[in-house]
Amino acid sequence: MTASDPTRLASAIPLDKIRYDDRGLVPAIVQDYLDGTVLMMAWMNRESLQKMLETQRTWFWSRSRQELWPKGATSGHVQNVQSIRYDCDSDTLLVTVEQVGDIACHKGERSCFHQIDGQVIPPPADTLSQVYGVICDRKSNPSPDSYTNKLLAGGDNKILKKIGEEAAEVVMACKDDDPDQIAGEVADLLYHSLVAMAHHNVDIKDVYRKLQARRR
Repeated sequence: MTASDPTRLASAIPLDKIRYDDRGLVPAIVQDYLDGTVLMMAWMNRESLQKMLETQRTWFWSRSRQELWPKGATSGHVQNVQSIRYDCDSDTLLVTVEQVGDIACHKGERSCFHQIDGQVIPPPADTLSQVYGVICDRKSNPSPDSYTNKLLAGGDNKILKKIGEEAAEVVMACKDDDPDQIAGEVADLLYHSLVAMAHHNVDIKDVYRKLQARRR
């Protein structure tokens, strides 16, 4: 159920089925719909859940202020709801969203889950996004021994030649019907394609948006 289908979204969660705690609250985990990054956790009650279903944007219940609050009301970093699920015990919600501004945390970070041992560490996303992040880091902070940097230094001529070679190897692996070889060659093709994207400053999330549009 997606935000482009408001009727289906509004009927996605039977409010009476949710098991609220003794305060009338239920925890909601918010996740980026494109790369799976966990953005935040907040509390909802029946009223905020109803508001979310009606507006297709996230609403929560503030335990400290004892009031409803819409995400992004002051910052503009609203969350457009893409889907809503509840767990096997019906006492926790999972909300996938399009995060406007790519910032969910009130401290200006993409995710509230950005700390490890007091250091700010980007939250984990899907594997392709993590590999792309490493490639972009190599681009910003070159290392002389890095294969990625050697590709980037060679520009399109070197990068595109490798993409052509890897594409041909994928074809041959498929012709040989070797699942392990196919997986390896596709991994090589994806990696070199990510290098090309970084070279041309193409955000991987833009690719995911294209794929999401085709999925629908």
